Amino acid sequence: MAQQSTEQFFRQLPNIPDHKPVLIAGPTASGKSALALEIAERFGGVIVNADASQIYDCWRIISARPSAEEEARAPHLLYGHIAYDQEYSAGHWLREVVPLLTGDQRPIIVGGTGLYFTALTEGMAQIPATPQGIRAEADLLSHQELMAGVDNETLAGLDTNNRARVQRAWEVQRATGRSLLSWQADTPPPVLDLSDTVPIVFDVDKTWLWDRIERRFDQMLDRGAIEEVRAMQNRIDLTLPACKAIGVPELMAYLNGSMTLDQARARATISTRQFAKRQRTWFRARMKTWNHVDFSR
Repeated sequence: MAQQSTEQFFRQLPNIPDHKPVLIAGPTASGKSALALEIAERFGGVIVNADASQIYDCWRIISARPSAEEEARAPHLLYGHIAYDQEYSAGHWLREVVPLLTGDQRPIIVGGTGLYFTALTEGMAQIPATPQGIRAEADLLSHQELMAGVDNETLAGLDTNNRARVQRAWEVQRATGRSLLSWQADTPPPVLDLSDTVPIVFDVDKTWLWDRIERRFDQMLDRGAIEEVRAMQNRIDLTLPACKAIGVPELMAYLNGSMTLDQARARATISTRQFAKRQRTWFRARMKTWNHVDFSR
């Protein structure tokens, strides 16, 4: 967050009633985790991860997971609890979150994975799991081949620059004989109504965010990101979601000698900015009724 006092932060926030779940979404490097910790310490609650990269046990530094010191200041759940090669989806996350909604402590759900929040507050289609054979088949196809295998109506609603989204639609259609859009039309009611939460989304200045992204990757390097990736070097499979986390392919290239550290740093920074741009666009389109805050000014 920007260098303002804590009181200035909280003056921008909506009222936070006792026991009401708090949802905090926003682009990478915008300061979501710091706000979640401030709310937990001031109002009480357990911080629940809603970031797809921070679930993996092998990535604390590279995924910008809260530090051990930060985790000691308030309870944290669903961080670093999944092995790098374990399958995990928005459906898995939703099933883990549901029991936490009725626990003794208010959940403060924070992260940058928009699909997790929509699954929670808009409902999620009950699509069967993709067979491994079909997943392997999809992994071998080019981006254009995947797009060719998805119906036009589904494609119209996708970020077609995002291979993971396109591949998911292809796999659903291939495995079930029904389009992803058709499954989504049968979505059951959400487990948490947005009106029963305090929904907060970071809508920050782009230049401010770009600067934070660049500085944060340097901080990751200083804290041991290279050593973290090196420890996984013999197990990394770049087809796995965990190994596609921004910074991992770039630092692997550096460790393998195919890229200098400066090149890896530049590539990772560009990738992070591109990712943040997609997040900002998605949040603005899908979270119009949330409370928008800007700590960059």
